[in-house]
Amino acid sequence: MQTVDVVVIGAGPAGTVAASYLKNQGYNVTILEKEKFPRFQIGESLLPCCMEHLEESGLLEAVKSRNFQKKTGAAFMRGQKRCEFLFSEQFTKGWEWTWQVKRADFDLTLAEATQAKGVDVKFECEVLKVTCSADSQHIEYKDIDGNLYEIQSRFIIDSSGYGRVLPRLFNLSKPSAFSPRGAIFSHLEDKNRTETTSNNIFVHSFDNNKSWIWAIPFSDGSTSVGIVGDREKITEMAENGGEAYKTFIREFEDLAGRFKDSELKFEPRHILGYSIGVTKMFGEGFVLSGNSTEFLDPIFSSGVTFATASGLLSAKMTHKHLQGETVDWENEYEKVIQRGINVFRSYVTGWYSGHFQTIVFTDQINNDIKKQICSVLAGYVWDQSNPFVKKHDTILPTLAKVIKMEEKNLKSKLKGATE
Repeated sequence: MQTVDVVVIGAGPAGTVAASYLKNQGYNVTILEKEKFPRFQIGESLLPCCMEHLEESGLLEAVKSRNFQKKTGAAFMRGQKRCEFLFSEQFTKGWEWTWQVKRADFDLTLAEATQAKGVDVKFECEVLKVTCSADSQHIEYKDIDGNLYEIQSRFIIDSSGYGRVLPRLFNLSKPSAFSPRGAIFSHLEDKNRTETTSNNIFVHSFDNNKSWIWAIPFSDGSTSVGIVGDREKITEMAENGGEAYKTFIREFEDLAGRFKDSELKFEPRHILGYSIGVTKMFGEGFVLSGNSTEFLDPIFSSGVTFATASGLLSAKMTHKHLQGETVDWENEYEKVIQRGINVFRSYVTGWYSGHFQTIVFTDQINNDIKKQICSVLAGYVWDQSNPFVKKHDTILPTLAKVIKMEEKNLKSKLKGATE
């Protein structure tokens, strides 16, 4: 039976960041990954905040070498309304750019760079059983040929993402409070791309804020295009090989014919009911990170940032624990990660309620407000000096209400002036 210091379940961004950081501290680390890399994954638009996590874990230079598409901001559109956020103009002092990536290439890059550090990454290995205690953790897994193995470690970090290994084995999952939604997506050739549409993710809102489209350009000239909506809408769009999806993205007025004649790189894929949470993020001998903790919604591209943030912090707390120090897992880890999740939860709620659009699509958004919102969109959701972080649960509906009242009063004055 193999014995190591730490077993990390999952070789995605959370797992590789965690494993790389711990390897840098001198630990013997093994990653167990169910799939074979490269493998397709969504979550293709990163946020600047995650650059700090890649840098601290020693993975940033490997990603830089791949020349992924640089991302300098995000643009939101609804009909003729448009609001662009540039990360160079944000409130929080931090990274002013990041990347847009095909996750198959990005995740493989992280995994290979982690392997190069000396981490044992075992692909196509499925975890079957986990037994945890205060001092020793026991894992049973099988390889692609069905051969059974056992591995013992001092600690486990579950970064299994949508596989949610420990939440499933230990019955830790809980339903999301959000309405059930889904997404349908593909990669398309982007012959009509302009310089303006290269460096941003573009989000088009429609259907009275209930649905939206993403367009994420890649460095190879292709673009990821996805539609998010309620389960019924996505299910209908996925029927007959995604014909309704293909027709919609080619004819949707706000896309102005950008993908009218574009060929799809693969047939549309779809996922349903992706939002889910957990009852707790840690237990005796283990901690959860990445999408094993909670996944909200793809609207603000927060998935990879939470993966790298939680992967890094889980590794730091694991290092502290293995050094014999007392770790307050609830206050030092779970509540920290939860604070960031709660901020984005307020913005996801604000998107679907329309409060976010009311603020950003007002005729003249306040520049200071725009900078503060921009920092949230850049992933700096732990910066308590930012009012749009500190007061996240009330500030969007309150500000939206004020804007609507001002717009109503202005219309009344204009009407009175013309009568």
